[in-house]
Amino acid sequence: MSQFVKAVLFDLDGTLIDTAADFVRIIGKMSGENDWQAPPEAEIREQVSAGASSMVRLMLRHNGQIEVSEEELLEFRQQFLDDYEADICVDSCVFSELEEVLRTLEDKGVPWGIVTNKPRYLAELLLETMQLDERCSVLVCPDDVSRSKPDPEPMYMALEKLAIPRGAAESVLYIGDHIRDIEAGNAAGMTTILAAYGYIPPEDQKNLKKWGADYITDTPKELSKLLLASGKFDYL
Repeated sequence: MSQFVKAVLFDLDGTLIDTAADFVRIIGKMSGENDWQAPPEAEIREQVSAGASSMVRLMLRHNGQIEVSEEELLEFRQQFLDDYEADICVDSCVFSELEEVLRTLEDKGVPWGIVTNKPRYLAELLLETMQLDERCSVLVCPDDVSRSKPDPEPMYMALEKLAIPRGAAESVLYIGDHIRDIEAGNAAGMTTILAAYGYIPPEDQKNLKKWGADYITDTPKELSKLLLASGKFDYL
């Protein structure tokens, strides 16, 4: 028996859009400016979901900068964010196969949106640059709420903006690549899907089943097949 779905929500970085290449580029640029060796690309990708501070700390640790003051860290972080804002989408792209998912949802009149921990000014700029802003039905960022994921508050806000009652939250799919995504979706009563192809450190890969997602998909193609499978989900 298929499950009725009223909307599909995505986390942003590492779930819907592969943004890692642009972060790798910026860390490489900053490393070069300081005559440092850039960390390996794989290690940078693993830190993307943890945010700008984690990527900057990785760069500093990789070059022996262990004892860095909070002021210095904030300066490097601000430079990172400024560089990212100035050139936000050189290599970022929607994960392969997921563009078909978005088009299919749009053709069926099913709203899709994004609930992310990315600051709104960057999320909006990225979506606008990628011409996704007018296609996205709802965008919820940390700036919009008092408590970010893993708290369910952002999920409840997305439901409200989509005019979906909390009691019908199970009819909304939430897809993410971080444990906080799954925790937030579950807490809100949504059907959760783990994008295990995202930016997940190796030490966490062993425990993915413990995160409690309703479904786990290992590749964008597998996620696409799940979302578009005949008889799995019944969309509006």
